[in-house]
Amino acid sequence: MIKRPDEIERLARAGALLAQVFARLDTLPLEGRSTMQINDLVERMIVDELQARPASKGQYGFGYVLNASIDDVVCHGVPSNADVLRSGQIVNLDITLEKDGYIADSSTTYLVGDVAYPARRLVSAAYRALWHGIAAVRPGARTGDIGHAITRYARAQGYSVVREYCGHGIGRQMHEDPQILHDARPGTGPLLAEGMVFTIEPMLNQGKRAIRTAPDTWPVYTRDGTLSAQFEHTVAVTRTGARVLTLRPGETPLAATG
Repeated sequence: MIKRPDEIERLARAGALLAQVFARLDTLPLEGRSTMQINDLVERMIVDELQARPASKGQYGFGYVLNASIDDVVCHGVPSNADVLRSGQIVNLDITLEKDGYIADSSTTYLVGDVAYPARRLVSAAYRALWHGIAAVRPGARTGDIGHAITRYARAQGYSVVREYCGHGIGRQMHEDPQILHDARPGTGPLLAEGMVFTIEPMLNQGKRAIRTAPDTWPVYTRDGTLSAQFEHTVAVTRTGARVLTLRPGETPLAATG
C-alpha cells in the first residue's frame, strides 16, 4: 500500500514519539524491575506525556502496551509482576504507538546487568542483521532481497532466523501489506516502490530456528531453549533508499558490513 507524502509525515511523527520512549528506556536501569513495572512506565509516558495511544493494548485481545520477551522467548512475551529482570538476562521490548490515527512499531533487545559474551554477541548480530535488511530497501528491489540480506548475514555469524514471523506494512492499521519475510530468496516477493511503509524485525536464535508455543498462551519460545534476540524499525521507501521512521535520538544508521 503506497502512502501519500502527508501520510508518511504523520507516520514519521508517530515514529519520532516512539523513539522518545526507547530513548527513555535506554537510560532506565532494568535490573530488579519487573516487566509489568516497565509496561506501566511506558503506558504513562505514551498516554500522559506524549498524548498518544499505545496501539498494542487491546489488539487481538492483548491487554498490555508492550511485549517483554526474556532470554529464550522469541516474541509475544507478556508483562508480569513475577518476571523481575536479573543480571545476565536479555529482554526484547516491543512497543507500538498511534498518534493522530497513524501507527509506528519498533523493538530493542536490552542487556540486563552483566551479560555473558555469547549473549552480547547474539544481540549485536541481531541489530546488525536489521540494518543489513534496511540497506536492501530501495525502489525496484523486492521484499525477498530484504530477507536474503538478513539471512545471509545471520548465517555467516552462526545464527538462525525465525521464519514464522515477519515484518509487515503499517499505517492506519498495525498490520498491512506487504509481508516482509526475514528468510527469503533474492528477487522474490512484491516489488518495492516509493511510498511503501513497513517494519523490518528479524528474530535471530543462537541455536536452531524452530519455535514452540504453549497452548492458549502468548509467548513464543525457541524449541531448543537457546537465546533469541530481535530488533525492529519502521521504514519508508524513498526515491533513493529507505527512511527509518523510528530512528532513536543519537542512533546512527549502520552500513551493511561486518
